[in-house]
Amino acid sequence: MAAGPIYRQIAHHVRRALARGMINPGDRLPSVRELAQQLKVNQNTVVHAYSQLEREGIIETKRGLGTFIRGDIPLEISQHELLMVAAQRYAKEAKALSLSSKEAVKIVREALDASDVG
Repeated sequence: MAAGPIYRQIAHHVRRALARGMINPGDRLPSVRELAQQLKVNQNTVVHAYSQLEREGIIETKRGLGTFIRGDIPLEISQHELLMVAAQRYAKEAKALSLSSKEAVKIVREALDASDVG
């Protein structure tokens, strides 16, 4: 997971798993207690992550049933979100290295072309 507050890391992991098809709309997530035990974190940390995801419209809690990935979430949204976060990270790094936008885009094109070769 990426650096940052643990609750954000958990939320990012859920978004990434959704974007990659590792979890799907309608899937049940572990309970707060289960996930806190698995990750060895405080339950409040998981509650915070789940609350963030719920505000974003990615998950919903069904009283007495558990927490689920919303069935009506378009997969494209989560993929776009995931790529936007990666692009923002890249843009920040490119700026820190004093690359022009043109140079930064050229490098992305080279990386995409190289990934098509493999």
